Amino acid sequence: MRYAIVGSPLGDIIISGNAGTVTGVEFADSSKANRLEAEFDRDDEAFREAAAQLQAYFAGELTRFDVRLETGGTPFQRRVWQALVGIPYGATTTYGKLAAELGDPRAVRAVGLANGRNPISIIVPCHRVIGADGSLTGYGGGLPRKQWLLAHERGGVPLAW
Repeated sequence: MRYAIVGSPLGDIIISGNAGTVTGVEFADSSKANRLEAEFDRDDEAFREAAAQLQAYFAGELTRFDVRLETGGTPFQRRVWQALVGIPYGATTTYGKLAAELGDPRAVRAVGLANGRNPISIIVPCHRVIGADGSLTGYGGGLPRKQWLLAHERGGVPLAW
């Protein structure tokens, strides 16, 4: 397994995977990213396309990613993560709406847990899920980053980071 480090307005991002397939996108200051650096070989050329797409996203030039992904996870988690990819750029949804879309409106907590275990931040846009009352809820990269990403996608001026 390999990893690459990409700069972003929100801090360094670590892309990890194997043979050009992305299996993880994490902010470098996360505990998971720190384990990746210890276990994988650094190769900043290994994920050139994913890095270029992330940079284009942050520049406001890309609204939909097209990279090869392998998320792992349970069948239910993969269904949730696939539903996340379907949330349009600049839009948000709620855990309840995602649960209903997946066929079980009572699965709100399970959807929330799967969302929180998303291994491919930004590309699989878990930041686009908010609380039923419109409030920002948990985000592995921290709520200030979530707020920044949502403002960025809506064309607003993101908060200074």
